[in-house]
Amino acid sequence: MDRPIALFELASLTPEARERLLVRSEADLAVFEERVKPIIEEVRRDGDAALARFGARFDGATGLKPEAIRTPAREFDEAMKSVAPEVVEAIEYAVDNVRRYHEAQLPEEMWMKEMRAGIFAGERWSPIDSVACYVPRGKGSFPSVAVMTAVPAMVAKVPRVIICTPPLPDGRTDPATLVAAKLAGVTEVYRCGGAQAVAAVAYGTATVPRVLKMVGPGSPYLVAAKKLLSHRIDPGILAGPSESIILADETADGRLAALDLLIEAEHGPDSSCFLVTNSRAVAEAAKAAIPGFWAQMSDQRVDFSSTVLKGPQGGIVLAPDFAAACDFVNDYAPEHLTIHAKDPWRHLGKIRNAAEILLGDRTPNTLANFVLGPNAVLPTSGAARTSSALSVYDFVKRSSLAYVTTLGYPDAARHAGRLATYEGFDGHANAVSATRDRLMADDS
Repeated sequence: MDRPIALFELASLTPEARERLLVRSEADLAVFEERVKPIIEEVRRDGDAALARFGARFDGATGLKPEAIRTPAREFDEAMKSVAPEVVEAIEYAVDNVRRYHEAQLPEEMWMKEMRAGIFAGERWSPIDSVACYVPRGKGSFPSVAVMTAVPAMVAKVPRVIICTPPLPDGRTDPATLVAAKLAGVTEVYRCGGAQAVAAVAYGTATVPRVLKMVGPGSPYLVAAKKLLSHRIDPGILAGPSESIILADETADGRLAALDLLIEAEHGPDSSCFLVTNSRAVAEAAKAAIPGFWAQMSDQRVDFSSTVLKGPQGGIVLAPDFAAACDFVNDYAPEHLTIHAKDPWRHLGKIRNAAEILLGDRTPNTLANFVLGPNAVLPTSGAARTSSALSVYDFVKRSSLAYVTTLGYPDAARHAGRLATYEGFDGHANAVSATRDRLMADDS
């Protein structure tokens, strides 16, 4: 079967055609929002019963009962025994690296600095009270997502961390996800997925607690539900379908670039993946190598990746020079960026917009997605222009602190009073006027 691989020559593209390459599958959420509105309303109205119905309709879990939405403790223990020991070991390895990385991110709990004599200001960091980690299951099972979302939440000391994940057809929970939850320290796992999971944690049900925030990647339906319910719950990073760019200069091996191009492309037909290079030789070598790599993959993954690479949401982009290649990357602002070059470090400073940057041909997305330590939950759809990877900072918030002594008060009060008067705020001005001086004198 002939599977075309799109090749786009930047120099010959119209501005409109170039812009089309930057568009992701979930760019327009309007159609998804209309579809999830009735799901949200049904969960708000019927709670656990609605979750059970949607589990049967969307996940094939016909035996799921409303009273079984929460995964019982015994399933965690059974999962530790049923999952292959080498898989458990791999999850332990990932949890350890991810925990080490995020512990290094932890901010100082409190700091204060003397701005001027007698005037102190600073910050105090504290965890948010509750969070739901979403672990998708539509195109596979993803215990790695449980690791990436739950571990930093636990490192941040969030008091209540739960996981929501779609049920298996038999109504149970994916065992490897339970292993990841247990190793991360999470004891609450709820069997609900997609838009219905967002609604459940936004409103709460008899079983599923309402929480303050939800993190984790998912389908456009999940993203649409988060957007619609953002007045009820902090939606976190709106991480949609996978996307990546492999940036290769003329020193790269096109075969290795092609190998890495297929990593994110196999996630699903809604992924967006490009090899961007200034070298025709690299482009041609990559294109020639891909069919051989497809021969080593399952039919489903080949179907997914070939759908992506036929364009316009994927393929090979040939730039007239490396500067133009970097311009395309920065305009695209990818979720994942891998730089293939003999000396990738010399190109790092040319990249402004990418949620994750992997350097060299020994740092494929596979390692970063699972075990290196940096978080693999990343902003998509160009959000990397202003947003960052999921981190400890997503599970804590800052309170500003200030303390003024007798030494610092008079000068600060004089300047603040002048500004308050200028802006017409009488109460503000009175609070730092002679009236305060008299009241403080009375209390001394």
